[in-house]
Amino acid sequence: MAARIYKPAKTAMQSGYARMKEWVLEFEPAVPREIDPLMGWTSSADMRAQLKLEFDSREDAIAYAERNGIPYSVHEPKARKPIRKSYADNFKFGRLRPWTH
Repeated sequence: MAARIYKPAKTAMQSGYARMKEWVLEFEPAVPREIDPLMGWTSSADMRAQLKLEFDSREDAIAYAERNGIPYSVHEPKARKPIRKSYADNFKFGRLRPWTH
């Protein structure tokens, strides 16, 4: 069963970069999820799908996968362009878009 090594994206509820330096090793699902006929919930008999291992660096995650004989693929994160904007820019003269409520 193959694993993915990736750096998770920042959630919409985060404004800072705390806990953004961690890499995650997550197993690919071996069997597809099934819908429970009684309740309608999705479930899986695959126990590895519930594992999510966090590492401090990409090299640590790769070393763990190689040490345990786990085939893996590494997904590099896309670089973010920093936004340089201040609160005063909302009220400056000559804005490109008019200020609205």
